[in-house]
Amino acid sequence: MPHIQVNKDLPGIRSLMAFSPRTAEPMGALAEALLRSSDGMTPGERELIATYVSYLNDCFYCHHSHGELACYYLGGDRELVDQVRKDYTSAPISAKLKALLNIAGKVQKGGKQVTPADVENARSQGATDKDIHDAVLIAAAFCMFNRYVDGLASEAPTDLSSYGPRARQVAEKGYGSHIYANQQP
Repeated sequence: MPHIQVNKDLPGIRSLMAFSPRTAEPMGALAEALLRSSDGMTPGERELIATYVSYLNDCFYCHHSHGELACYYLGGDRELVDQVRKDYTSAPISAKLKALLNIAGKVQKGGKQVTPADVENARSQGATDKDIHDAVLIAAAFCMFNRYVDGLASEAPTDLSSYGPRARQVAEKGYGSHIYANQQP
């Protein structure tokens, strides 16, 4: 049960953003800028980082909703998304993405956990400064988003089939406060 009174028809972060449209707008804009860009990493790779960090943070709603988005972008490859959650080092993804997930996992523990060797490894695998920047910022933002969702005990659907329609909608229409204000799939 949520710690504050929110619209029970909107699960997870959607209910919190509807509760506070003033903060929803910049948070939606941040998600849009970080996750839907194709500058460097693909949206699918970006969603995999969001999924992985949310999984590490044990945020059920976020790791399932962003996992579905990653799955959507990756042509329905749910097995790959699950592999990244549980052990990205053995997942069939690029060495560059593995290096960026390593950095993201360290950011999840604390920003100072990222070492020059981690950054150099990512560069040696083909990551640009933009890729490294975005991986760190996605990880940091998802620590905030995860704590927002769980800190206010927002409700998360346990029926995993409900996440797919929302993922498709976000992939097609984008992030932003407009998707949080109304009941949708």
